[in-house]
Amino acid sequence: MKEKMEKPAGNFLENIHKEDYLAPYQTKKLKGLMLSGSRDKESLNGVWHFGIDQYDNCLRAKFFEENYYDDMGRAYPLDYSFDTWETIQVPSCWNLASEYLFLYEGSLVYTRKFRYQRHDKNERVFLRFGGAAYVAYVFVNQKFVGFHEGASTPFEVEVTELLRDENRIVVVVNNTRKRTNVPCENTDWFNYGGLYRDVEILRVPETFIKDFSVTLNPDGNGIRATVKVDGVIGNGTAMLKISELDFAGEINITDGKGEASFLVKPKLWSPENPKLYDYSLEYLEDKVSDRIGFREIKVVGTDIYLNGEPILLKGICAHEDSVFNGKAVTEAEIRENYRLAKEMNCNYMRLAHYPHSEQAAIIADEMGIMLWEEIPVYWAIEFENEAVYDNAENQLTELITRDKNRASVIIWSVGNENVDTDVRLHFMSRLAKKAKALDPARLVSAACLYDGEALVINDRLSEFIDIIGINEYFGWYQPDFSQLIRLFENSKPTKPVVICETGADARSYHRGPKDDLMTEDNQLYVYQRQIEVLSQIPYVKGISPWILFDFRCPRRLHSLQNYLNLKGLLSADKSHKKLAFYAMKEFFARWGE
Repeated sequence: MKEKMEKPAGNFLENIHKEDYLAPYQTKKLKGLMLSGSRDKESLNGVWHFGIDQYDNCLRAKFFEENYYDDMGRAYPLDYSFDTWETIQVPSCWNLASEYLFLYEGSLVYTRKFRYQRHDKNERVFLRFGGAAYVAYVFVNQKFVGFHEGASTPFEVEVTELLRDENRIVVVVNNTRKRTNVPCENTDWFNYGGLYRDVEILRVPETFIKDFSVTLNPDGNGIRATVKVDGVIGNGTAMLKISELDFAGEINITDGKGEASFLVKPKLWSPENPKLYDYSLEYLEDKVSDRIGFREIKVVGTDIYLNGEPILLKGICAHEDSVFNGKAVTEAEIRENYRLAKEMNCNYMRLAHYPHSEQAAIIADEMGIMLWEEIPVYWAIEFENEAVYDNAENQLTELITRDKNRASVIIWSVGNENVDTDVRLHFMSRLAKKAKALDPARLVSAACLYDGEALVINDRLSEFIDIIGINEYFGWYQPDFSQLIRLFENSKPTKPVVICETGADARSYHRGPKDDLMTEDNQLYVYQRQIEVLSQIPYVKGISPWILFDFRCPRRLHSLQNYLNLKGLLSADKSHKKLAFYAMKEFFARWGE
């Protein structure tokens, strides 16, 4: 016997009483990216209007529908006024837009209008968002077009059929920390919110090049290119050209996909010689172009090889953070970070703990900095939750899709500092396999925890990754420094180890005896002891101390910290180099000689 559905009461108000008001907006998750780096883009950056929406009334009461009048033409009293709200600059983090938003967590409603004229009768139009922290619900001309989860990877949505002469975008962005997020609610960095990367319009032909990758052939004999197209004409021929190599080659496309190998011999990219080539790719009416480098990265035993030569990864970690811009870092700030790293004799940087701006890899290609790129499978997320896994895998997929043609990127990291449990092993080993399936031309790693009781490197995830990343803070969180020596004596890994974090806090200009915590002298002493030990371990093939510069973190409540993680080798504004900066600079100059 079927149960009779209870009819809602006559005074039921959906926007007030409906508990699952988000359900209708979670039916269309935005996934998948097109090749966009070289395309002509129309920027929607600049002045947007915004409203603080703590109770999610825009989603509950459907502000985006803009129902101003009833059927008889009588005006409704409204709880919003899109075009007279305060304004905010996009891209930016709302936390730095005004003092009262600094610690705000919740929903902010963004809106603006733009005009549109069709340039070609068959053109398709997409909106592209470089980053929205953390969840974004997108509406165009009163219609819901999709939502995206994950603060640090780009997303796009086709809006061709929705556009008219004048158009309104409404984006509800929510940065609430949740247990089911990736990362979850407990992190060691500041929870910035907002549309903090570029918002753009992309116009493409009816059939366009959706994806393209090109790498050296595994045997080193030439290059291999793969192409995917999207549209009504899935069969044809794509033409790849690299003018400096005097090369032009055809790629046959069948059912939207094509692959081909070519006997060309490019000069190889390296930090010492970051050689890049201009290429173009054409299919029917579509054409894309970009700069690309070619290099080989692999592991043999406990060694890392770049272009057939053993290499040590001399590096530093960095957050995407800025005193003035928060997570909305500028091109100039990215270049400054790399310049400072190179001044310290670094050849690589770990971009922690989430995908940084896509400009980061583009600039690293140019400046000659190898990159470790990471997704925020950070600390104790819900490893048993399949929806959480899907979210993490999607962020990994979007990161690899975005940056797989960047020679500077040598390592995909699937997470940071997770306890070695069965559910975590299942979760992260799947991510490692996914990374290899998406991009077999790069190495896979994770920042692992050593066994603190047995003092041994024995994370079971090491079976699935190419490089064992280890975070250790002997001399700081583990004051008994002799344990570091025992850790290495007890460990006999068969793969290279990268010490992807180590360090100590120090307040800039604060001096004292070497045993006085939070002084530059104590930080220097910790680094000197680390250098002495790490330089003697044959299977340690990389070091990236934590961290390049101090950064905001609400976990840090000590009066000397003042809500900053002070492990930086530079002050937060990068105006002051601490004593340990010079110690690492000198060590990297001689390590491996």
